[in-house]
Amino acid sequence: MSTNESAENRNEFLRSVRNGAVIGALLLLVAIPWLRSRHAPPPAAVPSVMSSPSAPRAVGPLPDFGDETPSHDARHVANWVFFTGDNQGKSAVILDKKAARVYTFDPTGQLVAATPALLGSAIGDDAAPGIGDKPLAQVRPEEKTTHAGRFEAQPGVNTDGEDVIWIDYDAALSMHRVRPTVAAERRLERLATPTEEDNRISFGCVNLPVHFYEQVLSPAVKKSGAIVYVLPETRSPQEVFGSWDVTDPAAAPVASATRTRESPPTPAPAARRSRDQ
Repeated sequence: MSTNESAENRNEFLRSVRNGAVIGALLLLVAIPWLRSRHAPPPAAVPSVMSSPSAPRAVGPLPDFGDETPSHDARHVANWVFFTGDNQGKSAVILDKKAARVYTFDPTGQLVAATPALLGSAIGDDAAPGIGDKPLAQVRPEEKTTHAGRFEAQPGVNTDGEDVIWIDYDAALSMHRVRPTVAAERRLERLATPTEEDNRISFGCVNLPVHFYEQVLSPAVKKSGAIVYVLPETRSPQEVFGSWDVTDPAAAPVASATRTRESPPTPAPAARRSRDQ
């Protein structure tokens, strides 16, 4: 064998070794992660509020109260409503009975307006049985409550032909323009005072300033629908709505809370008497 042939054979051998080494390295790069994955423990489950059957899905940001300074309960419920999407894409109306104040939010959580309101003269969070069908003259003082709960607002009319927003049609509970029909009650003056101490005067219905009813509440209900949250005054919001502090990572949903009854999400039937009529 010539010297040239010997050199060429050596070069061919070295090229084969080099190519084999490269191929072997590539195979190792593929095989090592595969071998590791076979022996690695399964990943630990990551706890999530989405996996809890008792926790509603978080869908939105917290609401904006603008220049308003709401009570702790009003902010608590509003935060929970928009964080969990409990308003179902509709406007949200928060009635803070203790402060005698109504907040109306658009579906995105922006405050449209707030106003003082007149409420039932009796303290309490429950509707008296059969109150919706009882003649006004037979309603006892302790039965004149604005009962707490979550209600789907329904536009309708009373038997005088006046348009109202029903909160609880069966209980004849509505939100409507203030009616200064009894001079001695001074309803307009009560709305204008800076304190809530004189705002308990009605049979239960929520009396609102005319401009707020006509320019804020009624348009919101008719445009996007609205869920009305009447805050309790003898119980906690957690008991009534099943809410929790959505700003506290350690807070847990209240799975066992029982809501007060809600009016059905169907159009209100024909005109009927409201409790302040």
